[in-house]
Parts: sequence; structure tokens; C-alpha cells
Amino acid sequence: MYKVLLADDEILDLEGMKTFIPWEELGLEVVGAVNSGFAAWEIIDRQKIDILVTDVRMPNMTGLELARKAIDRWDRLRVIFVSGYQDFNYLKQALTLNAYNYVLKPMDDQELIESLRKVCNDLDIEKARLETERAYKQMAPIVKNEYLIQILEGESDRETQDALGREYSMDGLRWPVRVAVFEIDDMTWKPEQTDRFLYSVLTLCQERGFGWVCKLSRQRVAVLIEEGGELTILDEWVARMKGMLPFSVTIGVGGEVSAMPELQRTYREALQALDFKMFKGKGRWIDYEDTRGTEREEVRNLDIQLDSLFSSMANYELVNIHDELEQLFRFAHGLKSKFSIQNFAMFLIMKLNDYLRSQNEDMFQLLELDLAKLDILLQFETIDDIHSWLRRRVFEISEKLHTKSRGKHWKLVQEIIEYVGARLHENVTLRDVADYFSFSPNYLGHLFKEETGKNFSDTIIALRMERAAVLLKDTNLKIYEVADKVGYRYLPYFSRQFKETYGMKPMEYRRKS
Repeated sequence: MYKVLLADDEILDLEGMKTFIPWEELGLEVVGAVNSGFAAWEIIDRQKIDILVTDVRMPNMTGLELARKAIDRWDRLRVIFVSGYQDFNYLKQALTLNAYNYVLKPMDDQELIESLRKVCNDLDIEKARLETERAYKQMAPIVKNEYLIQILEGESDRETQDALGREYSMDGLRWPVRVAVFEIDDMTWKPEQTDRFLYSVLTLCQERGFGWVCKLSRQRVAVLIEEGGELTILDEWVARMKGMLPFSVTIGVGGEVSAMPELQRTYREALQALDFKMFKGKGRWIDYEDTRGTEREEVRNLDIQLDSLFSSMANYELVNIHDELEQLFRFAHGLKSKFSIQNFAMFLIMKLNDYLRSQNEDMFQLLELDLAKLDILLQFETIDDIHSWLRRRVFEISEKLHTKSRGKHWKLVQEIIEYVGARLHENVTLRDVADYFSFSPNYLGHLFKEETGKNFSDTIIALRMERAAVLLKDTNLKIYEVADKVGYRYLPYFSRQFKETYGMKPMEYRRKS
């Protein structure tokens, strides 16, 4: 409700306004009704008033003097003058004060009501304008962040780059530039610290005058290091973050580039540098240019082997699971230190957790495992102990996934999934499926949730994302064509859904594949 103050030295008129105007119906609250300008000013000076209804002539302080002081105090105040004097001079002075209306006595209640309605409408418009401006100011950093992500991930066009240059002065970047990506180590079991992580990176960058900071995810932040930004500062930053945060942070750094279209390359190199934690160690910064070709090839091979392992787990292929783990740990036997082997074990656990999350599963619930118990990986004496522990856990997860997939309605659910899978390009609804299988939508939805542990809509999204991932890997279809083939007509929504599932946008997934 908007707040109204009434001021009139004629008591009967004052009481009449209080009594016969439907204030609440108009969405107004009378916070005071006083018979002098001084009494009115005391209220105005204490609290914000939206509308002042005042007599022009009052003793000691006139309504005109009161309005001047009140507008100086609250510049968006609306004033309605009431007077029994048809004096042109008063009217002229009232107009100079931007009076909203001038109502003559004897006052017609309806005339005052109409004036108040117009004031309320004007205040509503002003309020909407201010909220829009406030929302824009709040959204500006988000838009800037999103634009920068598009440039780093290679999804920007000339229009986007021009917008950044125009709105956010990106055309003032001091080249050459390189991208540094900050990543929380072991983020999987410390998600509540995200805000502190982002704040610490922003603090360090502000001290050095680095204005381009971009939040990539809860776990990662990208920073543009401009010309003159010596990489030795990263040694100091790593050390300071150890004191600021309860966990370690690793920084991957790409090579120098000299133009905006090349930012994608240095960003990609920074991400790849982070993959070398198992060789270089965590809680430090890693320059992509310092990594060796053999190490890069080994990391690529690891990703391929992990995809094969996860596929075997999903299909309950125990022999293949055993063989894939054997191959992974043959690689681990080539690592040179206990520290590297521990990093490797953590790397496998994080990748496994990411995979299960993409399948709407929780690793810790499946294993009935407390986060703190993962410390056991750091206490094993030999690599064979780690291998044995992880093999038991992977078999356990695969068996539970298999059991969950084979309830009493398992065959029906499989038929439903096959039916939907063949129609992912259509807008398939639960009602469509229920009609086809001759069930009511409510019953089929309940049965599906009971059998799979997931809502029907979540399953459709998962199927669409799986199909999209295959198309991105195995075809040369454009991104918008992939989106259309899995039932998305709005490309930004598809891109956002894909990133929520796989932790990266479609273009980045295709590059890594």
C-alpha cells in the first residue's frame, strides 16, 4: 500500500477526508491526519510518504511551504492541493511544484478519489520502471558472465563480441591475454564452500586489477590475465588461497593469444592443463605449455577407457568391468609417486561420481558411504589395495543399478523407454504414452516412478541428452540440428539442459569427443 498524509487546518474537512474516502479500496494507507504544516513536516521528516494531500492555506506554514520541504525530503512524493480559494497565484505556485492536482472546496469526494486513482497509477508505473532498472543492474553481471562463457567456449558470433566490447569495454583488453581456470580440488565432497571460493578469486583479481572474471560452474572460475600479468603472481595466489579456504585449488593456464577469436584456444588449453593434476599434483598452478605430449595422449586415453568402464557398469557386464579396471590400473602402475597414485584414485572417484550424477544417481547413496570414509584412499599402502577397494565398489554400484532396473514391471518400463526413444524428436507426453499402453496417466506415472526411482519427465530428458551426446560424437550435424532431432525447438534451452547433464555445453562436448 502507498502511504498518504492528510494536512488541513479545518477539522471538519480533515475528518471528512478520513471518513468518506475509501482509502483501503484504493490501496492506500493514511499514516497521519494533522491540522498544521509543522505537524505534517514532523511526520514527513520521520518516514517516507508517497502522497501528500494538503490545504494550500494553513497558519504558520502554508501548504505550499510544506510541499516544497516535503519534495526536497522525498523527491518522488506526489502532492494534491486542496483549497477553498480560487486564487490564480496559488494555482500557479502549485503547478511549479509539480502538484498532481488542485481540488477546490467545497470538495467533491469523487473528484479527490479520481485524483488519488491517477496518482496510484502513476506510482505503479514509476515502481515498475525502478524495478526494471534494478533488475537490469542485477542482471548485467550475469549477462556479462554468460557472454564471456560463449566467447571462451567458441559459441559466440560477431554480434556477441560487439556487445561485450560496447557494453563492457572488452575492446579495451590489453593483449596478449591468456586464460587461467581455477578449480576446487575434491569439490565433490565440499560443495558448500562454493561462495567462499568465488569470493577469494574475485578478491585476488581485484587487487591486481584483473576485471575479467567468469564463473564457469560451482567448481570452476576463469580469469583473463592481460598483458603485464606475470604468471609468478599465481604462486602467491595459490599460497594465499590455502590460508583463505579449507581446501586446495589448482589453476590451469593456457598459452598467450592476441585476439578475441583466439580466446577459445587458450581457454581450452587451461582446461586441459587441469587434467594433469595426477602428474603434476594439486594445490598449484599448471602451465599447459609445460605439459609433455606423452602426458596429453595418456589423459585422452584415460577418458576413452572411463567411457568404456561406465558403459560396462550400466549394462552389468562384470567381465568387461574387471578388464577395464585392470587396464586403468596398468596405467596407474606407471605413475612415479604415492602422491600421484592417490591423485589418480581421486580422479577416478570424481569421474565415477560425475557419471552417476548424469544418470540421476547418487554414488554415496548407492554405496551407503559417508564422505569422510573416502579418506581411506589416502591411507592405503599399495596401489593394489586401491585397485581392490575400487573394484568391489564398482561391482557393487553396477549390481545395484542392475537390480533397480529389474522390478516387477521392468519389462513394461523397458517397452515404454523404447517407445519414447523412437519418438524423441516429437513432443512426447506422459498422456501420449499412457494412451498407447492403455493406462491412466496418473497410474502410469506412479508405476514408472516406483520402478525406476525417477519421474517420467526426468527420464525423457535423460534419454534426449544421451541421444544428443551420441549425435554430437558420431555425426557432423550442426548443434541446432542435434537439438531438433531430440525434441528441442529452442536452442538456448537445449544448450542449458545439456550443460546441466554433462557439465559442459554441446560444442565443448563435441570438441572433447
